[in-house]
Amino acid sequence: MSANTPATEYEAFRDFLAKACGILLGDNKQYLVASRLKKLMATHEIDSLKVLVVRMQQVSNRRLKEAVVDAMTTNETLWFRDTHPFTILKDRLLPELKASRGPVKVWSAACSSGQEPYSISMMTEEFIKANPGSLRQGLDIVGTDLSSTMLECCKLAEYDSLSLGRGLSPERLKQFFNPQPGGLWQVKSEISRRVRFQTMNLMDSYAGLGKFNIVFCRNVLIYFSADLKVDILRRLHGSLQPGGYLILGASESLAGVKDLYDMVQCSPGIIYRAK
Repeated sequence: MSANTPATEYEAFRDFLAKACGILLGDNKQYLVASRLKKLMATHEIDSLKVLVVRMQQVSNRRLKEAVVDAMTTNETLWFRDTHPFTILKDRLLPELKASRGPVKVWSAACSSGQEPYSISMMTEEFIKANPGSLRQGLDIVGTDLSSTMLECCKLAEYDSLSLGRGLSPERLKQFFNPQPGGLWQVKSEISRRVRFQTMNLMDSYAGLGKFNIVFCRNVLIYFSADLKVDILRRLHGSLQPGGYLILGASESLAGVKDLYDMVQCSPGIIYRAK
């Protein structure tokens, strides 16, 4: 496959991706598709998007469909991405919830390779050490992602030096990771034990996850249609405890569902409280 894929083939693939996971590819993104699927298509000896779409629609090729979705939805992420959401967590949200009668529940949606939920756990550890006796009932973090491949990496909790250099300070590396053979570093058990992972397509039901005090759903809504964004934001509201908090990405907003949330200015940053 090349970046000069015929428009009809590209449209068919774009329709498939939207139905599978809600992601809307823009016009003229053939180069992006070609670069992300080149290796996979070579492995399966597929030479065009037309053939790929036909094969993915066959019941016996479920693994191929999952691999394509993985390739198109996997994005790099950072430790403590954007900083202020984690500062808000430590300075505002955890103090508010520190006397909670039960475990504080946090959902990290579309968690990719695990940096966000582990960053949440690290920030919680720092809060507890600075505030002895807080969060006696603990904190339970659920990380979900569409990609089963990414979630397997999350569960290993092992990262190389390149990925650790993206947002993680040397002090936190020393404090929260153990060196492993082959130049890898593994998240320490006191951080990883708070986090569990499961596969979740944001287009599916959230009922099985339960209710949360805080939901991080950052930098993923930008890939969806306006109607799907509204649908997801409404269902995220349903997954929050009354008065629970939603944290979105810096370029994301509550378009269409402002009746469900109150905006909370945090300087810097904005979060949303469920009504």
